[in-house]
Amino acid sequence: MKEYTLPHFGQLSTENLEEYYTTNMDFNGNEVQVDLNFENKNIDPSQLEKVKNYLENIGKFDKLNKTYLHDDYNDEEGETVKFYVEHHLEEVEKEELSTLINFDDSATEPEQQLLKKLELVRVGLYPDSEDQFAILDYSIGRDITDYLVVINTDENGQLDYMAMEN
Repeated sequence: MKEYTLPHFGQLSTENLEEYYTTNMDFNGNEVQVDLNFENKNIDPSQLEKVKNYLENIGKFDKLNKTYLHDDYNDEEGETVKFYVEHHLEEVEKEELSTLINFDDSATEPEQQLLKKLELVRVGLYPDSEDQFAILDYSIGRDITDYLVVINTDENGQLDYMAMEN
């Protein structure tokens, strides 16, 4: 039986995979769920090498995603991030948001403050899927909302698409 060792997951059998693996990792002081999802029982180790690379470079991909989030927010055509921020400013009690936003800060708009609070909460990896490689979920806080900004990327972190989901 061939084994492959992945960061956060340890050894996996490349010839007898489970459909789903999950673990948590500490990332920038936050607990982030990481899951591996397989369509097949076996996989070429080169695909797992891509997963390993992605996991080892999650900081780089997170920075890239933050750029995508800001670009979408500032794009007149972009709807996802602006809608997410505006939705929460309208729907969540001001008192609850005050843990994230200083409403008395006249220098920085509440929208900008909330945008900066979007943090990575989940990384889903799909190494043998033809549709996506990585799905990264961002939230202002799971204790505040079930809504997420979801970013789909390829194994190099290139944006496929972004959406708001719950």
